[in-house]
Amino acid sequence: MGETFSQQGSWKGESKPLLSPNPAMSSRASSYASTCVPWEEAAGGSFVTCPTCQGSGEIPRELEKQLVALIPYGDQRLKPRHTKRFVFLAMLTCLVTSTCIIFFLFPRSVAVQPTGLNSSTVAFDKADIHLNLTNVLNISNRNYYPITVTQLAIEVLHLSLVVGQVSKRLLLPVGPLASEQVFYTVSSRLEDENTYKICTWLKIKVHHVLLHIQGTLTCSYLSHSEQLVFQSYEYVDCRGNSTGAPLLAPLPP
Repeated sequence: MGETFSQQGSWKGESKPLLSPNPAMSSRASSYASTCVPWEEAAGGSFVTCPTCQGSGEIPRELEKQLVALIPYGDQRLKPRHTKRFVFLAMLTCLVTSTCIIFFLFPRSVAVQPTGLNSSTVAFDKADIHLNLTNVLNISNRNYYPITVTQLAIEVLHLSLVVGQVSKRLLLPVGPLASEQVFYTVSSRLEDENTYKICTWLKIKVHHVLLHIQGTLTCSYLSHSEQLVFQSYEYVDCRGNSTGAPLLAPLPP
């Protein structure tokens, strides 16, 4: 009897822990147990799937944003396929796009070319000559975007003196890589005595007057305004190009 009792007592002693419990380890174990519990124990609470338990447990919902999920180094998500190819294609696309933008939006020159006299009328008074000149101006847009001609200013000079001027506002659109023509008329008054004799004397066979025409053309594009300067020299027949304007004074023989 005493031997049997001693065996039972030794069996009960084996169930006791050999080491004294560590408070730190017990708190850490309780903390782990509170953050990741089996499915069957967490079924009734507010829990979400544990990201690091491989689907075998859940964590409290209030701690969802405080936990960090660890991804193994050999996970395929850390080694995407064709990375170099995607990076190369992205760089090539950016390079081609920027090159095209620079090529098409780079500002090019707008050419302004006077084409000469289109028509003229002449009239005389006692000492002056009145000329009405209609000239043509060619405008060539060399850009890949449209421009708008907004203003034209013209001065006519004879013997370094301004004899006529005109300024007019325009709203002329010029398309990409296109050309347009502008007609403008300037009224001039020549008061030089020698020029008056050249234009009125019948004994003189050549009735030409040299005029210096200079002007500025204002155009706008891409929210930018630019002034273009041009000039030309024209010989005007102050008698032969007359279109029947009345002579206010008789011509000398």
